[in-house]
Amino acid sequence: MTQAQPKARSSLLRNGDFLKFWGGETLSLFGAQVTTLALPLTAVLEFQAGPGELGLLGFAQWCPYLALALVFGVWVDRGRRRPMMIAANLIRMVLIGLVPLLAAFDQLEIVSLVIITAGVGMASVLFDVSWMSYVPTLVKGPENLVEANGKLGATSAAAETAGPGLGGLLVSALTAPIAMAVDAVSYLVSVVTLSLIKVREPRPERPETRRRLLPELAEGLRWVAGNRYLRAIALIGCFCNFLTIANNTLFVLYALQSQGFQPSLIGLTMSLGAIGGVIGAAFSGRVLAKLGVGRTYSAMVSTVFVGLVLVPVAGGPLPVVVAVFVLAYFLMYGGMSVANVVILSLRQTITPSSLLGRMTAAMRTLMFTGGALGAPAAGLLGSVLGLHGALWCIAAGAGLMIVAVVLSPVGRLKEMPPAAEPAS
Repeated sequence: MTQAQPKARSSLLRNGDFLKFWGGETLSLFGAQVTTLALPLTAVLEFQAGPGELGLLGFAQWCPYLALALVFGVWVDRGRRRPMMIAANLIRMVLIGLVPLLAAFDQLEIVSLVIITAGVGMASVLFDVSWMSYVPTLVKGPENLVEANGKLGATSAAAETAGPGLGGLLVSALTAPIAMAVDAVSYLVSVVTLSLIKVREPRPERPETRRRLLPELAEGLRWVAGNRYLRAIALIGCFCNFLTIANNTLFVLYALQSQGFQPSLIGLTMSLGAIGGVIGAAFSGRVLAKLGVGRTYSAMVSTVFVGLVLVPVAGGPLPVVVAVFVLAYFLMYGGMSVANVVILSLRQTITPSSLLGRMTAAMRTLMFTGGALGAPAAGLLGSVLGLHGALWCIAAGAGLMIVAVVLSPVGRLKEMPPAAEPAS
């Protein structure tokens, strides 16, 4: 008994294929965090973009989830997922690499930046739908899924912690467009590591009848809409993304113009706040074991909304403003880090393998609809009410969403439910 327990805890550390996937994803996530800060800074510093332009840029990033996620979900369930992930990262590498190249020849404009952002968003949709369906191929069993998602969550949290700080330093030293070259290199490394995975992914069985896109697409939507846990996660996630993306769309401009932050201080503030994500990911398994599935979900998602409330509260001397911003992002990153482990493991546990791609696509479409609409809504609110007034509107919406989280059926789960079967 004493020898079996450590083996269970360290099993994925001896899974070479998972380690390759994990390593490549780590580097690409770090690069993506640099771009997350460098893109809006490029728009603000190079083109003097205001709330409206930043809202358009955010919409271009998230709109592909509305238009393409469901179609990509059908493709992912029809074939092998790893080749699609490799293709998605190659596309992102090329598009991100165009930004410093165009800037070097003085050809970068706000229109081209929006188009590149939309293209990167399309490739990100394909990659997200693929990798979330691919992980169960590398690891087996609910326990290993929780462990794998916890490790990937820790990686994401670490990237969110160090990425903005690194991005702020790179922007200050190299300019915002040149800083994005780091992201292009990270995607190249991810392509290499994905290519080195040895495990053979089984090809999905061909159905006896001819496949049709719309019925297959509708099957994924019906699966999510018909399961009360998935339905609740999708609806709350939609509003959560709407509010967080709206907040993030305005935050860079608010910190620069209203609070007098320098780019390096914005990156440092977000990096310090993102430490909450690292801590949350490191202790997600223990929190889940102690509180159970439902209470962990309710507490952590509510923590995200509390963080959003704190952003417009910040005022006074610069050190106080920095401290409140750090606390706000600490709560947002920490709560989402733990909540994502619960949400992703729950989705993968109760969904049959044949529906994983379409389930993921349907969930991403529904949840990221909020993200896509949050960016232009923030731009509109910022233009009408001012940056501070818009942030207070976002905070009011976050307060209301805490009530919805408490009433969610997911909050009443004590453990992972058994796998369900789709209706014939």
